[in-house]
Amino acid sequence: MDQSDKKPLPPLLSSLLGNLKQYSLGIIGACAALLIGMSSFFTTELGYTYVVQDTLFGSIRVYTEPGVHFKVPMFSNVYTYNQAMTLNFGNQENGEVIRATRQLNDVEVQFADTYTASIPATFRFKLSADPDKIIAMHREFRSYDNLIDSLLIKNAKNVTVVTATQYTGEEFFQGGLNKFKVQLEDQLQFGLYQTERRQVEVEQTDLAAVSSENDDADRLERKVQLVWKNIILQDKSGQAMRLANPLDSYGIQVRQVTIGRPFPEKRLDELLVKKKDLVAKRITAIQAQETARAEAKTAQLEKEIEKARAIQDAQRAKELAIISKQKEVEMERQQAELEQVRKEKEQAVAVLEKETQLEVATAERDIQKANAEAATYAAKAIREKGLAEAEVAKAHLLAKQAAKDIYMAEIQRDIADVMYPALKETQIKMPEYYVGDGSATPVNSLDVFTSLGAMDQLKKNMTAAPAN
Repeated sequence: MDQSDKKPLPPLLSSLLGNLKQYSLGIIGACAALLIGMSSFFTTELGYTYVVQDTLFGSIRVYTEPGVHFKVPMFSNVYTYNQAMTLNFGNQENGEVIRATRQLNDVEVQFADTYTASIPATFRFKLSADPDKIIAMHREFRSYDNLIDSLLIKNAKNVTVVTATQYTGEEFFQGGLNKFKVQLEDQLQFGLYQTERRQVEVEQTDLAAVSSENDDADRLERKVQLVWKNIILQDKSGQAMRLANPLDSYGIQVRQVTIGRPFPEKRLDELLVKKKDLVAKRITAIQAQETARAEAKTAQLEKEIEKARAIQDAQRAKELAIISKQKEVEMERQQAELEQVRKEKEQAVAVLEKETQLEVATAERDIQKANAEAATYAAKAIREKGLAEAEVAKAHLLAKQAAKDIYMAEIQRDIADVMYPALKETQIKMPEYYVGDGSATPVNSLDVFTSLGAMDQLKKNMTAAPAN
């Protein structure tokens, strides 16, 4: 059919097809823009290290913290590394396999005495936070899996195998495991020891050869064997000399090394089991000997204890008897001292009483003497007073004699002061009379009236006195 035979499309359909084409191109462009925008950013998470390699500009960036970061779409590659890695070589906890970055078989090692063993171990590593070391590590290994397989696994196995050559099999399984672990971790972290292969004498237990003199295939004997061992070289300061550590260049740290229960080869295991049985039998025999020796010693000690107890009892009885006698002697001595003290006390009391009596007598004598002296002084005072009074009376008398008329006049005045008031109410009645004193001196009438008045007053006074 010629092209001229084709019918033209209707205008409406042609318009719809044109619009649909434009819409499709717009949707495709929007999707492409969205994809480009989404591929321009990426997120980082905690616990991971991200290396971003930009092929357009030839730059390398390192991110170790969580966040959102820009990258050139279609020209940037993001490589992810775990910051912590665990390599498990057949190690288990409570029968369960430990969760790890890599699950591997046990490490097969050979000891210096050619015995072999399988050692389960777990190694935990941590990447450096230094971007330069991370970039150097990425340049060398280019991916996380390559780092694990080419560096960490090989280095862990190599250090384990090399460390095992520094031990004999018997030495390792008879207490050397802890030291082996310490040396293994130290060499992983700081580099392998520089060693020198030397032939040394090692005393160990081995199965005795069966011969005409020995028909026991299980008998053990101690032998001194020459064994090639890797001896650690030391510098002048006594520190171990080391080889370069391949992990140090990338800042990778060894955080933990765990050793599980090692499995010796069959021949070494049989040797260790037989040795353990024989050692147990020997220990049992030694214990039996020690028990018998201890029992004999105990019996001897018991006899010695009984003997010592009997001696102590006798000594104690003797000491008690001596103490009893000493008590009696002490009591008698104390009684004698008490009697002596009592006598001395009585003598002291008697002396004290005599001294008291003497003091009392002396005091009384002094009192009497003082009283006598006081009486003497009192008598002297009375005498002096009497003499003074006599002198005064004498002076009065002499004065009166010197002035007799005056004195008599004073007496008459005093008599008159008494008599005249008394004679005021006196009446003279006859025949009262007055008798003189019989002298020849004549009596005047005044004396008579005065005497009579005084007598009358005296009578009144005597009459009135009982009423009072």
